[in-house]
This record gives sequence, structure tokens and C-alpha cells, in this order.
Amino acid sequence: MTIISPWIAAICAVFAWWFFTGAILFAVRKSDAGNAVAHGRSVVLAVPMLALGFAGLVVSAGTVSVLNVYMAFLSALMVWGWVELAFLAGIITGPERRPCPAGLMGRARFIRAWRTVAHHELLLLAAFIGVIGATWGGSNIIGPATFGVLFGARISAKLNLFYGVPRINTEFVPLPLAHMTSYFRMGGVTPAFPIGIGFLTVLILWCATGLTSAATPADATGFALLTAMATLAAIEHALMVIPLPDAKLWRWMLPAPTTTTGKSNEL
Repeated sequence: MTIISPWIAAICAVFAWWFFTGAILFAVRKSDAGNAVAHGRSVVLAVPMLALGFAGLVVSAGTVSVLNVYMAFLSALMVWGWVELAFLAGIITGPERRPCPAGLMGRARFIRAWRTVAHHELLLLAAFIGVIGATWGGSNIIGPATFGVLFGARISAKLNLFYGVPRINTEFVPLPLAHMTSYFRMGGVTPAFPIGIGFLTVLILWCATGLTSAATPADATGFALLTAMATLAAIEHALMVIPLPDAKLWRWMLPAPTTTTGKSNEL
């Protein structure tokens, strides 16, 4: 079991990434088809998931065991998932909700883009601090480590969308965030991409080194989960350059997009 447990952990990480992403997209797409308060309702109804996530982090922090490692990992994903749902639902984004003016460049464009996501970024940071606080003093750090991997990868991804990448998939952008696509830039690779990939590569190597030198099944499971998540983040970055149909992973399970006059969910 010690030999195969890292492989099981990696498979669980991939499934959790696919499932949580699909569940959030499903909730957002369903809300797009509802009335004006549908998105807010979905966020409120998901609050128990947030509470359960923090509770799981507290319970699993004290002891490093295989069970607690999995609990901490899934709990961190629950906290992350609720914050992402609040963002994609358009409930917690930023004070700026208008498209980017044509021709806006440089520092002015960056400041305006920051204002479109400022509240979400601050909420992510607050959630990260909360995750650290919930596990403070405990020996199981997989929860904050998982959230940290997601946090770092998300910052890199957003910077790359802002500065420019060859491929941007906007198929799943929900209606409340349609204005944000005007801040994306499709073009050649900028220094933000190799910096992001370099960061993720170092992170993968560090986690893989911890996996190969793990002394216990619990340590091996934890490093396998982190290695898988960092690898998935690197793949998501690569898909900004490589034209592969990644949207097919979730398109089949989602309701048809809602259309409005002159604009649809496929932007």
C-alpha cells in the first residue's frame, strides 16, 4: 500500500480538480439561466461548504495521518471553491464593472484591471490567512500548502491573461464577468509566462523531491497531492499556449449557455 498510495493520491487530486471545477461551472451556468438573484443564491447556499472546509482544516491539523492529509486537502479545496464561486457568480469581484476602454495602455490599464478583481484578490488573501490560522500549531500543513499552490498559480494565470498569451478560452466566462474579457490580451508570449512556468516547475520539483524522500505513507500522500496540483497548474498554463480542446472536459456536463441580445456566454 505504501508503494501505490502516492499514485492513488495523484489520481484523487486530478479527480478533485476536475470535479470541483465542474461543480462550480455547473452552478454558475445554471445561475446564468436564472433571474437577477440566482447567482447570489448559489453563493449563499454554498456557505455550508465553506464552513465544512474550515472545520475539516481544524480537525485534521493536529495529527499527520493519511486520512487527515486527505481531509486537509479536500477541506482546502472547499474553501477555495467557495471563494471562486463567489467570484465567478459576480458577487465578490471588484469596484470596477465596466469593460476596458479601447486604447487604454500601461499603468492605467493595470490599475483598472486590478479594480475589476480587487475584492476577490483580497478575499483570497483573507481566506489564505484564515486557512493558516485554522491549522496554526498543528503538524499537518497540507491544507495551507494546497491553498498556497492554488493561490500562487492563480496569480500567475491572471497576470498572463492580462499581459498576453496566444490562447485564451472564454467559453466558460459567466455573464456577470463578461466585462473582464476586455482586459485579456491575446498575443505573443510575454515574460510573465516563463516566470510563471519557472515558478511552477520549481514547485513541482520541490514537491517531487519530498515525495521521493517521504518517510511515512502520510508524508508520501501529502507530497503526491501537492505534486499533482502543481503539475495541473503547470498544464493549465501550458494550455494558454498549446491549442488543445480542454473545454471538452466539462462542456458535456454543463447546461446550454444562456443567450442575450447581442451577446452569449461564448465570448
